[in-house]
Amino acid sequence: MRNFILPKYYKSDLISTLKSIRNTQEKRNNFSPTKFKVGQLTFYIPRYFGFCFGVKNAIEICYKVIAENPKKNIYLLSEMIHNPNVNKDLQENGVKFINDEKGNTIIPWRKIKKEDIVIIPAFGTTIENLQILKSKGIQTEKFDTTCPFVTKVWTKSDQLSSKNHTVIIHGKPEHEETKSTFSHAQKNGPTIIIKDIKEAKKLSEYILDNKKIGFSSEFKNRFSKKFNPNHHLRKIGIVNQTTMLAEETKDITHFFENIMKIKYGEEYYKAHIANTRDTLCYATNENQISTHEISKINADLSIIVGGYNSSNTSQLVKICEKKFPTFFISSEEKIISEKKITHFNINQKKEIVTEGYLPKHKNANIIIASGASCPDSILERVLEKICSFYNEEINKKSIIESFIKK
Repeated sequence: MRNFILPKYYKSDLISTLKSIRNTQEKRNNFSPTKFKVGQLTFYIPRYFGFCFGVKNAIEICYKVIAENPKKNIYLLSEMIHNPNVNKDLQENGVKFINDEKGNTIIPWRKIKKEDIVIIPAFGTTIENLQILKSKGIQTEKFDTTCPFVTKVWTKSDQLSSKNHTVIIHGKPEHEETKSTFSHAQKNGPTIIIKDIKEAKKLSEYILDNKKIGFSSEFKNRFSKKFNPNHHLRKIGIVNQTTMLAEETKDITHFFENIMKIKYGEEYYKAHIANTRDTLCYATNENQISTHEISKINADLSIIVGGYNSSNTSQLVKICEKKFPTFFISSEEKIISEKKITHFNINQKKEIVTEGYLPKHKNANIIIASGASCPDSILERVLEKICSFYNEEINKKSIIESFIKK
């Protein structure tokens, strides 16, 4: 496993060490949660959580660029990753963002010069942006932090188009990664974005010829030029935004398989839908499996930490909130007191305040977890704050030693 050089303040004396011990001593397919006690409190963290390969790679490249180019203007096309703490630290180190997460311009292209450095974020970027950079003579190869699992989806899209399959992207239309994948996929063939199973069902009406009008309004701004539902849905392949819920992508793929069976029959349907299950990101998959495992325990609550615009983090919240009270926070600062917490409601898409969130009994079972773009150091600060409300002191050395002995 590759070792990345990351800023020390992203690491945690306890959380990072426990993760490292398990990764060293155990097989990858052991998804049981990590359990440790602080006084009478019992904490659980998932086997896999926090920074993934793509995020570590992006952060390493960014800070290396900053260190090696102290006198140059350094820009990011958009947020490096969806974590406010990481993005804030990059800005404090002099990095400027050209666009915000929604694609709105912060710094006009005319201000970007040939001698400037422009970093491509982990989500990748559109062909249109790459063409602008090329026209300005800006080199991007050394400063491209696109996650390799995102480029894997692009490669699969190219393969589908080469075999005359229309690419259906399961993703959030507004997300940078989905925009990037759409841009790369549509250059080779018909492409459309759907965000969930409801939209898959809408699209199936056009496959089955049950619907002839309304396509342009139902999927506005989410299909390639000259897309014709009467012709371009005869052969399809589903790829995904890598941070979507894996089970949802699988459900959508299975749904379209059944639609093709209805349309073309059991004997011929496989010629009309490609097998694309290998486009799921391993880190997203492992994090979600680990969270499903941890959701099986009898917990009093779970606290999930990450950026509110982080797709992969919101998927973990969806899994946990089905089983117990779940609080989605961006950092320990959102834990106001032992009685009050400010957290993000993914359905209302806004922060709300909840009182009485912590159990009064001292032998509480508490889950803490984080998304793929959240530093371990923030998770440890959350742990420390929770323990302080119960007047419990964390003996990190003792906890670590107990795991080494195992």
